[in-house]
Amino acid sequence: MGTTEPNLEKFFEEKKRVRNPLVPIGALLTAGVLTAGLISFKQGNSHLGQMLMRARVVAQGATVALMTFM
Repeated sequence: MGTTEPNLEKFFEEKKRVRNPLVPIGALLTAGVLTAGLISFKQGNSHLGQMLMRARVVAQGATVALMTFM
């Protein structure tokens, strides 16, 4: 336990979190497209509903990518 031991406080310093303003926008976009898709399915327009569900997957993937890589 001498002075050659690394300073553990350096390893456990709290990282400064960088908040990406696009993540909440992506989450709202995902929720909006999901809601529109569910409404169109309920109204019987399955083709539009399917297209909106695909768009929801793209929006959701982009949001997760923003959370992961930024």
